[in-house]
Amino acid sequence: MARWRSKSGNVVQDSGRDESSADRTVPQAGRHRPNGDPLRSGLARAAGVAATVVAVAATVVAVVLSLHIAFVVFSANPANPIVRTVNDRAQGFAWEFRDMFTPKDERVAVLVNYGIAAAVYLIAGRVAAGLIRRIR
Repeated sequence: MARWRSKSGNVVQDSGRDESSADRTVPQAGRHRPNGDPLRSGLARAAGVAATVVAVAATVVAVVLSLHIAFVVFSANPANPIVRTVNDRAQGFAWEFRDMFTPKDERVAVLVNYGIAAAVYLIAGRVAAGLIRRIR
């Protein structure tokens, strides 16, 4: 015996006989539009937008760090304004990771330290975005 919510909102007990199933709908939790689509609350919508902003920001930081790694490893011209801007931003984003490891070769040091910083930003950004998306 199944219980259904009729279109009028009343709970109906199914007798097991094959009657017209057109007037039965599956009960659903939460608020819904008249046509049965669930409503998203304003908080859930704002949380989704905030989570997207956090994920995009973390990705942008990781891209800046990756560009800095590429510029150093491939010996880009430090006088170029794009290279200079990316390197300045990467210095700020790498904060405590800049001197985590100190190998003799500068290229290896940048690759390892800034690579770790980029990975941390990506992981932390995705975890934070996932937690924010759970807000309902």
